[in-house]
Amino acid sequence: QLQLVESGGGLVQPGGSLRLSCVASGDTFSHYTVGWFRQAPGKEREFVANIGWKSGTTNYANPVTGRFTISRDNAKNTLYLQMNSLKPDDTAVYYCTAAQYGNIWISISGYDSWGQGTQVTVSD
Repeated sequence: QLQLVESGGGLVQPGGSLRLSCVASGDTFSHYTVGWFRQAPGKEREFVANIGWKSGTTNYANPVTGRFTISRDNAKNTLYLQMNSLKPDDTAVYYCTAAQYGNIWISISGYDSWGQGTQVTVSD
C-alpha cells in the first residue's frame, strides 16, 4: 500500500482555479493507478478522475470533464489535479487514492490506499 498526503485545497471564488497535489510514499508509485474522489456534506463519496499506471490513460467524471485535468509525475511520486472554472457544486473534501496494478474502470472498492483529504470550498 501507499501512504498518500494531499495538499492544495482552500477557498476560491466561482470561476477560479486550484491545483491539488498528492505525494505518495511506501511503495513503487508507478505501479499504481491513482485518482481523486470527493465527498460533499451529506453525500456519498464520488469519483472525480483517475490515471492508469501503465499507459497513463485518464478517465473523468462527467461533471468535471473539460474543467479538471489529472496528471502524474512518477519521478516525484506525485499526483495532481488541476481544477479550473470551479463551481460551488465542486465544494467537497477531495481524496487521493491508489490501486496497485488497477485498471481505470475499477470501482471505489478496488482502491486500497487513501489520503486524509483536503477541503475545497468554492464560494463568494
